[in-house]
Amino acid sequence: MNTAADTTASNSVNTALIQTLDREHFLHPFTDFKDLAARGSRVIIRGEGIYVWDSEGQKMLDAMSGLWCVNVGYGRKELADAAYQQMMTLPYYNSFFQTTNVPAVQLATRLAALAPKVDGRAFEHVFYSSSGSESNDSNVRMVRRYWDLLGQPLRKVIIGRNNGYHGSTMAGASLSGMSAMHAQGDLPIPNITHIEQPYFYALGKPGETSAEFGVRAARWLEEKILAIGPHKVAAFIAEPVQGAGGVIIPPDSYWPEIQRIVDKYGILLISDEVICAFGRVGHWFAYEKFGYRPDLVTFAKAVTSGYIPLGGVMVGDRVAKVLIEQGGEFNHGYTYSGHPVACAVALANLDLMERENLPGRVRGDIGPYLARAFTQLNEHPLVGAAESCGFMAGLVMVKNKATKAAFDPNLEVGMRCRSLCFKNGLVMRAVGDRMIIAPPLIMTHEQIDEMMALIRRCLDGTLAELRAAGQFE
Repeated sequence: MNTAADTTASNSVNTALIQTLDREHFLHPFTDFKDLAARGSRVIIRGEGIYVWDSEGQKMLDAMSGLWCVNVGYGRKELADAAYQQMMTLPYYNSFFQTTNVPAVQLATRLAALAPKVDGRAFEHVFYSSSGSESNDSNVRMVRRYWDLLGQPLRKVIIGRNNGYHGSTMAGASLSGMSAMHAQGDLPIPNITHIEQPYFYALGKPGETSAEFGVRAARWLEEKILAIGPHKVAAFIAEPVQGAGGVIIPPDSYWPEIQRIVDKYGILLISDEVICAFGRVGHWFAYEKFGYRPDLVTFAKAVTSGYIPLGGVMVGDRVAKVLIEQGGEFNHGYTYSGHPVACAVALANLDLMERENLPGRVRGDIGPYLARAFTQLNEHPLVGAAESCGFMAGLVMVKNKATKAAFDPNLEVGMRCRSLCFKNGLVMRAVGDRMIIAPPLIMTHEQIDEMMALIRRCLDGTLAELRAAGQFE
């Protein structure tokens, strides 16, 4: 039910005017511009807690945390105050020319303390950017600089995974394994290649256990290394759980075998935690949950809960030691590297997350509660598989549960379901025919119940539409 404040806020916005100006001047990311011009944009005007409101007064439960990032929810005054105070003190200064600022140093120190050591490997250094895409571009530059300094300049190849996502810049999109992105822009750039993803539901063999598949999927990396030549391979990059690819959760056996392989061939391991870090899987960093030892960790998004852009790379001792002790200028960086306002907001955000023990709540309370509720969706006629990890979850809609028969892609079943979600006051993302969520970490049990009821309603509506059209077996 809309409050008087919601109604007043929506009435103050001329939706048609904003949509017209949007159509005439704003080119949106990952958008069919012609299609959007015909439909008109949804105008979001306010957020509070786990909800957002559009200019027509509709309240929606944001089960995607904006874009995987608003972990502490909307309307946190602490973060706005931190930005204001820093803006009034030092709104900006660069980090070039042997110059630094206090919030950037404080945040780097804080992140180094939060990043757990694994088998003695520590993360004592941070390289800042403004986004995950920029951070992964930095990884490419840093990895190749590392091997050059060690006198192994042939080690340039970085291996990613099909359906992985690492950003949309030239290097980030190349590292990503998205065919639609590669089709535009002559991608990937040289010396980047991919292996298959660890998606047991789609790629497991008949009779194969999840554990057996996890080992087999990891060994695709070893096969690729041997095909290229170990002396040419610089690094392997992967998300702990694939996010934009549809919340693809690898079997427990996967990461230990990946670790064995990278250790055997001496290649660097990059953990892209733009989505998974800062409590999303119940830990500050996801590599701790899965028990592997990365050399570089990409972060962004939830480090500020999306309140202001900030990204970076946690640089492990193995790499940092070479970069520092070998010397020579690293010819890479950004105008906004270590932006003081962004770093001040990040510090306030981490304070808030620690005070409310959000990673612990995900690990011991709301994560297991969501897992129990989400698993029950496996009973739905439309759902082939539903699973979660921490506070992110995904389900795949299929035409036939027994055979795993998929729908004709032209039916755009995922987009049908997403449309019903918006109509019913739920923000849920479609990745093909997979529907995914990554809600704010502040949710209560009651709010999880509310979200699950909305998800069921939208699945039921999608199923009814498909049956009416004769498209469901």
